[in-house]
Amino acid sequence: MAERWRPETHTFHLPEGEMTITLKDVAILTGLPISGDAIIGPTTKPEGGWGPLILRELGFDMPTTTPIQGRGHPPLNAGQVSVPWLVYHIQQEVEINDETPEEQVERYARIYLIGLVGGFLFPDKSNRWIQGIWLPLLTGDWDAIGEKSWGSAVLAGVYRELCTCSKVGVKQAGAEMFILQLWVWEHLPMFAPIDPRPYRRNDDELNFLQNRGGGGSF
Repeated sequence: MAERWRPETHTFHLPEGEMTITLKDVAILTGLPISGDAIIGPTTKPEGGWGPLILRELGFDMPTTTPIQGRGHPPLNAGQVSVPWLVYHIQQEVEINDETPEEQVERYARIYLIGLVGGFLFPDKSNRWIQGIWLPLLTGDWDAIGEKSWGSAVLAGVYRELCTCSKVGVKQAGAEMFILQLWVWEHLPMFAPIDPRPYRRNDDELNFLQNRGGGGSF
């Protein structure tokens, strides 16, 4: 699909014509909002780095190293937060029950959102680092977070990545390529995996279809 992508028009040039991924596709395939405030913000780390922001909003400080499978792993690197460190932290400390204070539940929810947005919707090619620029967008008011146009940002990221990986010499694709995969399966079913357990109508449905007025195939 990258070989069929034209950066000038942001469309796939196929034998049948041009096609592209639209906002409607993103909304249907992911459920992300495509209206609301734009995803904008500073692209540089704040004064003092990301450590104070994480400590203030998430409730824990960033250590210099964290043991990951017996090895020291830096949780911060040039404005990026380590995905393995977040996973390790959640596995070691997150335990929610009926008696968990609301503040702690919200803190864990923000950790999950950071991992979801930075590690899944907008990952880097290594899938090991979350860009720190997402932190301020996910540590504010809950309603404000949900009212942002996340679907538009995801689509813009897909376009940018396709324009990059369609260049000669580029061998990898990152970012939101799962959107492309779902879109291809939906619109170009010849590339979709075959369902090993196809839907089978029961006897009542078959009798109804066979005996309905006018007959016909199904």
